[in-house]
Amino acid sequence: MSIPPPPGPQGPYPQGPYAPQWGHPLAPYPRQAPVNGLAIAAFVLGVLCFVPAVGLVLGLIALARIRKRGERGKGFAVAGCVLSSVGLALWALTLSTGAAADFWDGFRDAARGEGTAYSLEKGQCFTTPDGSLQGVTYDVDEVPCERRHDGEVFASFELPRGSYPGDEGITRVADDRCYALQDAYAMDRWALPADVDVYYLTPTSASWRAGDREVTCLFGNTDERGTLTGSLRNDGARLDPDQHTYLLAEGHLNRAMDEVPEAGAVEDDLAGYRIWAGRVTQALGEEIATLDGHGWPAGAERPVAELTDDLEAARAQWGLAAKAADADAYYEHYGKGYDLLVADTTVTARKALGLADTRPDYEDGDGGDGGADAGGGEVPGLEV
Repeated sequence: MSIPPPPGPQGPYPQGPYAPQWGHPLAPYPRQAPVNGLAIAAFVLGVLCFVPAVGLVLGLIALARIRKRGERGKGFAVAGCVLSSVGLALWALTLSTGAAADFWDGFRDAARGEGTAYSLEKGQCFTTPDGSLQGVTYDVDEVPCERRHDGEVFASFELPRGSYPGDEGITRVADDRCYALQDAYAMDRWALPADVDVYYLTPTSASWRAGDREVTCLFGNTDERGTLTGSLRNDGARLDPDQHTYLLAEGHLNRAMDEVPEAGAVEDDLAGYRIWAGRVTQALGEEIATLDGHGWPAGAERPVAELTDDLEAARAQWGLAAKAADADAYYEHYGKGYDLLVADTTVTARKALGLADTRPDYEDGDGGDGGADAGGGEVPGLEV
């Protein structure tokens, strides 16, 4: 609706007793001053309540110019400031009460099933337009996991509400949580192809402001031109009870080995490595207890018992490493314990249970620098 300008003069002032009695001759009625454009813009933005901060700023600028130039539109500017202030208050209330998160949940629910990154769920495989798992993505195409695909979703979780933690902060949390969650979906790390690694979809600063808090964890090929074929899912639903129990036991040690200190050499952080050796010792005890507490089939009973003997000996050596007085003593016991963990008894037990029996060729997990003869250098991690 357009708003007509105030009516102009209808002619000279009336004569007679109602005429002004100033001491100067009566001059023609002056021409009206123009309406300030910023005042109108501030009013429109205030009514729309779309970008209230902009409307408030424009309204304040308009008031200053109106006073300086004698222009009209003060009412528009004041109304724009008031409406924009109300809009800002509503935005603040929305954010503080979690309404933004509700909005995002609604948007995400609407996007599910529509071929977007927000539609991805655990167990689904997908392709991207350019085959890349880098940068910002929105469009994806869900495909059966038996077909060639770029990624397979294995978990998702929500980040806590609050201010945006920054790209590095979100990446750090996603990295820690996704790597920890992979074992629940793909329990047998030996069964994962060497060219597969963990990736994740995370909120951007823009989607965070709208309420997005979800991190999606997925497997992808480390070769940008590579693709996956077949599902990597390997959990309790796809394992027999003996395989499932064995992998549960092995998982205790895997997770402890993942916590190797960041310092490359024991000399740089002997205290940290001693703490880590203590965690490995505890994990070995948990693995042994799980293996001993299960009734194994006849074909696997002896191989598992031989493995348990090696794990017991390894636990003793890791326990001594946890109490080592210096780096040389640490290396001595660590090397012996490490060699016991990579002994052939693990492969033999896996063969007996029908599990993958080719040890992963991890660049930092072959035990080459950490054997019994090692006298120093870096301590590798391990996938057992």
